[in-house]
Amino acid sequence: MGEFSLIIGRAEWTDLKTILVLQREAYQSEAILYEDYDIQPLIQTEEELEQEYAEGILLKAVAGGQLVGSVRGRLQDGTLSIGKLIVAPSHQNQGIGTKLMEAIEGWSPEARRFELFTGHKSAKNLALYARLGYATFKQIIINDNLILIYLSKNAS
Repeated sequence: MGEFSLIIGRAEWTDLKTILVLQREAYQSEAILYEDYDIQPLIQTEEELEQEYAEGILLKAVAGGQLVGSVRGRLQDGTLSIGKLIVAPSHQNQGIGTKLMEAIEGWSPEARRFELFTGHKSAKNLALYARLGYATFKQIIINDNLILIYLSKNAS
């Protein structure tokens, strides 16, 4: 992980603007991969993020005093839906995404199952989720360029 210490905790209301900026940076690679710059993470409004914050859990990763990652979750009927795992491009491939996933999976003792989705071309995401024990349970064809892969695992 290099020379910095990583602190993961609940995001504050005052972090939301920074998270939205980081989200837009982190999702550029997905936009390029799918040739689509209108994907929801790139066009999400501050108001939509505030709603997600109010309705679920939003974690942040801080390294060297700088917000470098985030992940969201929403618990419903024992299933924690995980979304928008983001890591600053300058801090990727250092284990931060894994640590954020482990943190959100451990956040809610009521969660019996974890669920998330990613695009079929997102090989790094799919590899990460496979490493963490997720398995595909459905696929939805959005268009010729995008198939959403839904993955889940049971809480241990």
